[in-house]
Amino acid sequence: MYWLVEDIEQLTSFYNLGYKEAFIEIIPFNDRIHPVHNSVSLVYIRPLLATKGFMLGVSHSEALNEIAPHITAILQKFNVLYCRDKKEILHYFPIKHLLDITPPPHPYIRSTTPTHELFYRNHGKNIEINKIIPIVKHYEVCEQMYNNLLPNMCEPKTQYHKFFNNKVTVVFNAIEQNGIHINKPEFENYFIKTNSDFVYTQYNLKTTTTRPSNTFGGINYAALNKENGCRKSFIPRNDKFVEIDISAYHPSLAARLIDYVFPVDDIHAHFAALYKVDYAKAKELTFKQLYGGVFESYKNIDFFKKSQVYIEKNWEQFENTGSIEVPISGYKIEKNNVGEMNPQKLFNYLLQGYETAQNILILWDMLCILMGKNTKLVLYTYDSFLLDWDENEQNEMLEIQNIFKKYKLNTKEKTGYDYDFGKNN
Repeated sequence: MYWLVEDIEQLTSFYNLGYKEAFIEIIPFNDRIHPVHNSVSLVYIRPLLATKGFMLGVSHSEALNEIAPHITAILQKFNVLYCRDKKEILHYFPIKHLLDITPPPHPYIRSTTPTHELFYRNHGKNIEINKIIPIVKHYEVCEQMYNNLLPNMCEPKTQYHKFFNNKVTVVFNAIEQNGIHINKPEFENYFIKTNSDFVYTQYNLKTTTTRPSNTFGGINYAALNKENGCRKSFIPRNDKFVEIDISAYHPSLAARLIDYVFPVDDIHAHFAALYKVDYAKAKELTFKQLYGGVFESYKNIDFFKKSQVYIEKNWEQFENTGSIEVPISGYKIEKNNVGEMNPQKLFNYLLQGYETAQNILILWDMLCILMGKNTKLVLYTYDSFLLDWDENEQNEMLEIQNIFKKYKLNTKEKTGYDYDFGKNN
């Protein structure tokens, strides 16, 4: 059978081959356009028992494009579809049996050909550029990708593989699909020209600590400036923004790791009393010591005594076994993947991984509550969750607030009519 599938007869022949496991890659209209605004040009499928891959023509200048309405049904017949980026493919095909085989910390960067580079250099702004790049060149890239990633498909699947595929990819795909409503004149004043009233974030999940970054179109949504007024660009589609911040998040997580119980809910007030300084100074001192090491004058505080014991124990395990495991997710921070390391840095990596794993559970619970609702979860940044709130959905907001109580986390909230929450007006 020929490698290019472009008409119903060929698609039927492909279907009748009866393959159940395959590798899949999507070729969109343009690699630089967010998947929410993009469409599918070609679908590459390489069955594990086949001697070659197949390119299914959905919308391409060289293909008949008869089979587009039937692609989803064909994909549904497989038991497992291995892929390079499940979160991305879910934007195009919401199928359950996708299995991402490149979990953190090693993303696979899709290669190109000189032909791709030439077309993108000369016509990169063409929103359908991949439809005119020869199919054989896309096929060449995908065949190479399959050969490079074949060992990943054969690896035993760990606890983290399951957590990443079943939870992580799903929640971040959902957040990306929601988008953030913008005030176009304000947005274009601070960022870039746009034809839409919404912008879409893109989370990079495949980092060393699993803590995602979030950049798209040259905008770092994880680090938007808090002082220059650019956050006024982002406005609710419903009634208000509600931002929920977790208070003293890393001290709270560290306390769980070291089996320490704070005697009061306000952790920073507790430390202020121990340090004999004001609240703001206490926060500064706590975070400096949590991330950089305990000051000599505070080594007698029980929290830091226990922290030091835990850090040393972790370091010993890391040195002896080559890895430590992050709670909840089962992700292993491995010596071979992290470069130069020391005990305090290792503890920081562990805290970031633990924070992310806990947040995945929070995000999952939130999205379950908001399924089919007007209120949307539109942005997540480490210890902060931004909701575009429909005020008629009071019960849903109460349920979301109860999520943090379930996980025994203290929060504070801000509400407003833009993401600047009334500042710089």
